[in-house]
Formats: sequence, structure tokens, C-alpha cells
Amino acid sequence: MKSFTYERVKTPAEAATSAARNPGAKFIAGGTNLLDLMKLEIESPSHLIDVNGLALDEIQPTPEGGLRIGALVRNTDLAADMRVRRDYAVLSRALLAGASGQLRNRATTAGNLLQRTRCPYFYDTNQPCNKRLPGSGCAALGGFSRQHAVIGASEACIATHPSDMAVAMRLLDAEIETVGPNGQVRTLPIADFYRAPGKTPHLENALTRGELITAVTLPKPLGGVHLYRKVRDRASYAFALVSVAAIVQADGSGRVALGGVAYKPWRNEAAEAELARGAKPVAEQLFADAKPTHENEYKLILAQRTLTSTLIEARSSSHEI
Repeated sequence: MKSFTYERVKTPAEAATSAARNPGAKFIAGGTNLLDLMKLEIESPSHLIDVNGLALDEIQPTPEGGLRIGALVRNTDLAADMRVRRDYAVLSRALLAGASGQLRNRATTAGNLLQRTRCPYFYDTNQPCNKRLPGSGCAALGGFSRQHAVIGASEACIATHPSDMAVAMRLLDAEIETVGPNGQVRTLPIADFYRAPGKTPHLENALTRGELITAVTLPKPLGGVHLYRKVRDRASYAFALVSVAAIVQADGSGRVALGGVAYKPWRNEAAEAELARGAKPVAEQLFADAKPTHENEYKLILAQRTLTSTLIEARSSSHEI
């Protein structure tokens, strides 16, 4: 691990200003992803800004009837919150499907959204990776691509986003609140937060230099049956091959978002109009522009089957209610 300087800040604006002033700076909270990357020298920040002392660890109701989740709320606390379990159960289920209990105790809401890909070529510094070293190439394109993206990828990168929580947040139409240098505040829909890889896969989100996530806001509850189904190679502490987050109403309408298939949580609102007809027409629209490799084309079938089983469970639960 390379040497770095360290500071603690007292306000979000102070954190953002410090990050803008130090080009090699990184924010650190739970550190569940950043510290691992630093040990491997994939991330080599020259300055760490500790944001744990900021008052961003509360879950509060909004005037519109939703919830405002502080950036430093730990994954365990968010999943266990009674309001989340009651009104946003898909979020609680997604959080509990991720990582391990120990990691969820440390991982934060903002950190979960910002975690970097688990592509093995990204982690192997002996291999070319445009996300790690821009312009070096993408070893996954000609390598082992079983876990990689089937849609939304580019010739520069076929990595997937690893977050379970982000899939549920996308389903719920969450908004991300930030503060920038000099205290500028803005709100970003999560639908616009993750950047397509294109030719610059190292630019992963819409944050500008120094910008700090302060909260994630959920709109008022949608009701319906909330489910999160994750298919992975082992029962725990594994990232999704395919995951399905769904909210299904009694009349068969609803929402669907997928994880493990793209650079971001994958949702197509137009496809959701087909939910009443079943999983196949929904999957056909979701993956209309898919470009899988020979090794990961199975994800198209797996996603449809996972969606089918999720919808069956949702409709069964709806009838029981």
C-alpha cells in the first residue's frame, strides 16, 4: 500500500472542498471496498478524507411521504429499519442478499452505490483493464466472460455493477442527493447516475470532482408484493450472476429491475407494460439489444427463468393477501 495523508472533516461542504483541492483524494467511510483496492494498489489515493464524523447516518421521513436515507447509514441498519421492511421490502431483501453480516455492519449506503466492479481482470494488475488503466484494453473480451455483462457493454468494457442494493434503489426510483465544493447541492435520479462504459469505462458515474453523496431519497411507498431473487454460484457472499427485483400489484402490473447483466441496474419501463403477459415478453424487451459472449449468453435464459419464478411467487403472495 502506498503512503497517503489523512484528515477528518466536520461538514459535507468541507469534505467536498477538500476533495476538490486534492486531485488524488478519496472519501472513506466503511472502507469495505476501498481498503481492499488500496492493498492491491488498484486504488492509490494520495489523501483520504474520513467522512464518518458527518451527521449523515439517519433515516428520516420526507414531506412527500417517502424516506431520506443518510449516506452513512449502514447496510445492516437500513435493512432492519421497520419502515424499510414494511414499505420498501424489496430494498431490505436486496441488502440482506449482499455480502456478509460483518460487511453489512460496516458498509454504507453511499459506499454501496459507489463500489467498483468485481471483474477478475480489474483485480488482476497483470491484465489489461480500461476501467483500471484507461487505454490498456479489456482482457475480459477475449478471456473468461461468464460473469460479465450481456447488455449495455462496449468494446472497451463488459464489466457488471456488483451492487444488490442499487438494483432495488433503481426499482424504487430513488434519487441521490449530493454536495459539491463551496456547498453546491444537487439531486440526481438513480436512473441517470451510472455512466455507460463507452470508450471511458473508468468514468463510472455522474459525480464531479469533489462531489459527495449525502443522502438517497425514496418516494412514497408503492405497495404490492416486493421480491428480490438472486442467482449466484454459492448461497452466500457471492455476487449475482442474475438478480431480479420486482414489485407486483394485485392486477398484475408492476416494476422489474435486473442485476448482474449490465454496467448498472437494468430496467426498461416500457418492458414493464408486458408484465401481465408473463416473463417472456418482458425479457424480450429488456434484452432487445443484448450482445452476449459465447460464455455468458446463458444469462439471457437464466434471467427469463428467474423473472418467471419471481412473478409466480409474487402473484401467489398477492392472492394470499
